[in-house]
Amino acid sequence: MSLPDGLQCFPQTPDVDEYRALRVAAGLSPKSHEAATLGLPHTVFGVSIRDGRRLVAMGRLIGDRGCFLQVVDIAVLPAWQGRGLGKVVMQQLDQWLAAHAVGAYVSLIADGHANRLYAQFGFAETAPRSVGMAKVVT
Repeated sequence: MSLPDGLQCFPQTPDVDEYRALRVAAGLSPKSHEAATLGLPHTVFGVSIRDGRRLVAMGRLIGDRGCFLQVVDIAVLPAWQGRGLGKVVMQQLDQWLAAHAVGAYVSLIADGHANRLYAQFGFAETAPRSVGMAKVVT
């Protein structure tokens, strides 16, 4: 899938401020400056789609680089949603996984109807064999 005219895809993690802003704009939970500052440097692989210098979409892989990885932060600005940017982000992450993560268990949490996007890349629901669980530490 190609990007709309004027957009470019980069293999990079956004900076702390634009990461935090895009998460909120895209409807994801906010992250504190402190949390983002600690977490982003530990990204295994990140993707940023930009309109000039403006971040319009992103995604990251986190994990131990060998046994376990997790897809996180798939976010697209509302004005750009429905144009395939999430799919481009996932394609980039999937290509990295194919080249570098042989044998790894790759997981994600799908919000809303995002499971349809992730299914296109081979992700399948694990229930009832296993269920996702989460804890937010405040």
